[in-house]
Amino acid sequence: LQRMLSIAVEVDKSPNCSSCKIADVIFPFILNIPLRSQREVFLNTMESQLLRCKLLELLFQHSCDLPTTLPLSLAKILYFLSHSSVLLQYQDETATWQRWDEMLQYLSLLLMSYQNVILAFPLAEHLWSSLDDRMDLIIHNTKPMLHDEDDISHLDIELKIKDFISQMQRVLGQPLPLEIVEKLCMLR
Repeated sequence: LQRMLSIAVEVDKSPNCSSCKIADVIFPFILNIPLRSQREVFLNTMESQLLRCKLLELLFQHSCDLPTTLPLSLAKILYFLSHSSVLLQYQDETATWQRWDEMLQYLSLLLMSYQNVILAFPLAEHLWSSLDDRMDLIIHNTKPMLHDEDDISHLDIELKIKDFISQMQRVLGQPLPLEIVEKLCMLR
């Protein structure tokens, strides 16, 4: 399935458009996966970084108390950190902090996928473009276009993480579990 999804994204003239369409179709099914382990396996085994970005973006947009119109960017990922809630279905009585832990795991996965699509190694940096165009971009050593929203400062990051920690401590009524602290360090 993952290979077929990856091929479906790649063969289109506009991988960005096809990944949006495929993500729109798959997204309701992800919402209905009852176990975290099953959701993680599905998302972690995706071959298409672009499709993974689109699915995770939809997941976070769905869980935002106030959805944003920002394009997918580092600023949008930070926005998700401070505006997302936990709306996924759970089959068991999962502790609140474990639900937030899952959210942070997916936020890190979104960040890594986004970096692979935009900033990473030469063959991946033009995943927004079709295969034909991508080869021309690589041959001409064209740098990927970044959004203005990708220009974030360390202060922006620290403020959003500090806000998230305050929010979590209010929700939990106790210090953050070690797992959450580790995920925040990884995300930072």
